[in-house]
Amino acid sequence: MKPCHYVATDDEALSLQHELLHRLIRRFRKKREMKMDVIFLPDSPLWFPTHHSIIAGRKQFQSSSVSLRWNPIAFRSTYKIKRKFLAGEDGLHICRTLVRTSTGDSNDIFSEAVEGGSFSPGNSGTLDATHDELAEIRAALTETRIRQQAVERERDQLIEELARSEAKQLEFAATLNHDKELAIAELEAANSMFNRKLEETLEEKFTLESKLVLAKQDAVELAVQVEKLAEIAFQQATSHILEDARMRISAAETSAAEAAYHIEEQIRHTTEGTILSIVEQSKDTIGKALAVAEQAGDHAKNAVFALSDGVNLVEDISAVQTENIRLQNSVSDLESQLLLMKSGVDKLRSELEHFQSQAKASELRAGTAEKTLLDFQQSMRRKSSQLEEETKSFLEKMKKDASKREKAAAKAFKAELEGVMAAVEAAKETARLKDEAYMRRCAALQRSLNTSEAASKVWKQRAEMVESLLQSERSLEGEAEGELTYVVNGGRIDLLTDDDSLKWKLLADGPRRQIPEWMARRIRTICPKFPPKKLDVSKALEVKYKSLDLPKLEEVWSLAQEKPREGDTLIEHVFEKEIIEKKRKSLERAMQRKTIQWQKTPEQTKLEPGTGTGREIVFQGFNWESWRRRWYLEMAPKAADLSQSGITAVWLPPPTESVAPQGYMPSDLYNLNSAYGSQEELKHCIEEMHAHDLLALGDVVLNHRCAHKQSPNGVWNIFGGKLAWGPEAIVCDDPNFQGRGNPSSGDIFHAAPNIDHSQEFVRSDIKEWLNWLRNDIGFDGWRLDFVRGFSGGYVKEYIQASNPAFAIGEYWDSLAYEGGNLSYNQDSHRQRIVNWINATGGTSSAFDVTSKGILHSALHNQYWRLIDPQGKPTGVMGWWPSRAVTFLENHDTGSTQGHWPFPRDKLGQGYAYILTHPGTPVIFYDHFYDFGLRDTITELIEVRRRAGIHCRSSVKIYHANNEGYVAQIGDCLVMKLGHFDWNPSKENQLEGTWQKFTDNGAEYQLWLRN
Repeated sequence: MKPCHYVATDDEALSLQHELLHRLIRRFRKKREMKMDVIFLPDSPLWFPTHHSIIAGRKQFQSSSVSLRWNPIAFRSTYKIKRKFLAGEDGLHICRTLVRTSTGDSNDIFSEAVEGGSFSPGNSGTLDATHDELAEIRAALTETRIRQQAVERERDQLIEELARSEAKQLEFAATLNHDKELAIAELEAANSMFNRKLEETLEEKFTLESKLVLAKQDAVELAVQVEKLAEIAFQQATSHILEDARMRISAAETSAAEAAYHIEEQIRHTTEGTILSIVEQSKDTIGKALAVAEQAGDHAKNAVFALSDGVNLVEDISAVQTENIRLQNSVSDLESQLLLMKSGVDKLRSELEHFQSQAKASELRAGTAEKTLLDFQQSMRRKSSQLEEETKSFLEKMKKDASKREKAAAKAFKAELEGVMAAVEAAKETARLKDEAYMRRCAALQRSLNTSEAASKVWKQRAEMVESLLQSERSLEGEAEGELTYVVNGGRIDLLTDDDSLKWKLLADGPRRQIPEWMARRIRTICPKFPPKKLDVSKALEVKYKSLDLPKLEEVWSLAQEKPREGDTLIEHVFEKEIIEKKRKSLERAMQRKTIQWQKTPEQTKLEPGTGTGREIVFQGFNWESWRRRWYLEMAPKAADLSQSGITAVWLPPPTESVAPQGYMPSDLYNLNSAYGSQEELKHCIEEMHAHDLLALGDVVLNHRCAHKQSPNGVWNIFGGKLAWGPEAIVCDDPNFQGRGNPSSGDIFHAAPNIDHSQEFVRSDIKEWLNWLRNDIGFDGWRLDFVRGFSGGYVKEYIQASNPAFAIGEYWDSLAYEGGNLSYNQDSHRQRIVNWINATGGTSSAFDVTSKGILHSALHNQYWRLIDPQGKPTGVMGWWPSRAVTFLENHDTGSTQGHWPFPRDKLGQGYAYILTHPGTPVIFYDHFYDFGLRDTITELIEVRRRAGIHCRSSVKIYHANNEGYVAQIGDCLVMKLGHFDWNPSKENQLEGTWQKFTDNGAEYQLWLRN
């Protein structure tokens, strides 16, 4: 910055000096407030006029001109400022500012002199600060600046480190928060996993306990069966071995005898043939010899004749010799043949001797076999005796354990029975106390009646007083104004004198006691004195009668109009008596169920809701038209017949009030007066089922419910009855009923409002209703309608809450078709059913719709459809047999609806398949009673019982082609469908001996193992 020169007058110079000083002071104050130190250096001169006094500090100076130059420099330190002015002879020459710094511990004073020229050209002022001082000041200033820069650098470094530390702190805090959240999430996950594992462990514990009980029962049965099988096996093994040895010996003897006979016959025939041939040849030779001899004789004769005739005999003699030679040759040939025949005979004799030796060796082997058999019999006897002893010891141990368990169970049962008896005694004691309270109440009522009688006496006295008053007034006013009649309206006199009054009837014919004679006489004397009651109000008003101001009817206490008060002891006693009666009935039913369960065999003990006992055979006890009759009254007498046929459970129709008479459009769930009968008839029917050891399965509709009222929008979505729900109980994606609940967890049923099972109050009400059906009505299990409409998880919750003996879900879905024909691969169809069963946790079984659809086509000479690529059955039965409920028809597929009827000519084959295979079979009412299949079905049930087939039995399929189907179910049953030519003896892989039980020709055949 270049220096600035200014020339002014004296006044202006003075004012400028004051202004400059004030500005410097203000600037120093500001710098002091900012904690900044300022040093003025001589940079620019200012010229002021003279002849003015300037006071600085303690000195006064005269100046003619002033030269001032400054340059502010800032540094961090506190300071103290001293300002000195030096004056010359002619005025002010130098202004020097001293700055005292307090940086660190230093007490140095830095001064800077500002030199200026003289105020006049001839002044001789001297400077107070020399150049050395100025150099020192500048060196100190440089050092101060260096220190200031170092301090500023340290400050910047500290600020950067502070910022970095704050950033690291924030990052560390964020990391801590994140780690904390992760730790909390992991802790919650571990907690939830621990709870889940705990639940799974408990479930596994219960499952293992049930399996342990079942295993113990199986062990007992196995021990009994082992004992029986050991005896049978020993008998069969010994008998088979003896028979086999005897047969082998007899076969060896017969073979030896036959061989000897054949050899003798061969020798005889050979010998006879040889001898005959030799004899014949000898005869021929002798004949030839005789002929030759005759010829020789003839020749001799001829020779003699020739001799006699003188003929030459030499040629004849040579001819005879040649003939003799030929005869000798023939004889030698015969001898050689005879020798050959003798050698053949010798050979045959040697062969006979060989066969005889073989026969002797076979006899020796037979003897050895007999000895071995005897040894084996002895060893088997010893082993059987040991096994028998072990079996007996095991049975004794099992008997002891069973007796201990029986004793423990008996003790528990006795304890429970004692508890029940104690509860009954307590109930009796409570009833006695209630009776005493009732008697006290009756005494109180009697006292109140006495009080009422006293009050009636008071009213009688009042009536007499009124009568006398009326008579006196009537006599006085009759004389003055003529006859005047009084009408008593609404008072006690009107009640007592009105012949039509209910109070008069109560007083005349009351339940407590007859009216006293004095009261009757008094009433008879009073009645004629009053006019009849005016029924017409207008006529009564026209008559100039005077009325009495007596109490009105509602103001007079009356026993007939007395209502029970809240908290009344008598009313509470009645209510408590009803509750005790209900509890007594429920206890009786529970005791009856427990007694029935106690009497059942171990194999019939209840296991779990998804399988029942595992040996259930369900009977659908209705069809689509059953609602037209009093069905409960018709089904109750059939309980004995069904039980004798081998059926264990009866599926009853929907019990609730319904818009549709069949029961599948329910409205008021607690109203059990339906088209099938009343609630009492239903209870009677269930009691009959229980009396014959049959389970009663209720058909419950949980997916939808029909509303009772319309909303302001005209939509039927307001329910009535005990469960008075609103639109919040309906799913929001139901397109027809404007629900305000959550979205549906399944498919929509469009004919009625779909219930939102995600609502807590809905689930709570349904569980309470199911428990009411179980405990108060008597149902043992459920058939769940249209379970595709809501998640299987809710079904699991309902089953766990109601604890049924058996539960079946109707998961109805379409099968796969190709070109109008049923596809062979139906894995996707049965997978959907299995997925739903999985969603219920296995607590419910499901109808095997897959097997039904496959049987429709398989029984028409397409039996290859009954086996899948893994060699298992093709329905749900092949994947999860214990949860598969097999059937042929029901009220939807058959009956009068006929949506999917089973081929009627194949019903026998169909029942032969489902009643001999694993799973739980269902028998339709129409087939059993209307189609004439009762005997066939009963026979198949008996086969199932004898073979011990249950819901988990194994299936081994031997053949499945166009001609037929062959399979072994369990260990004791083999069945055949179709015209396939087959029996157990033709199957190499089938062991054991089998006996035909049922032969129904080309439809089916059944064999049981002996």
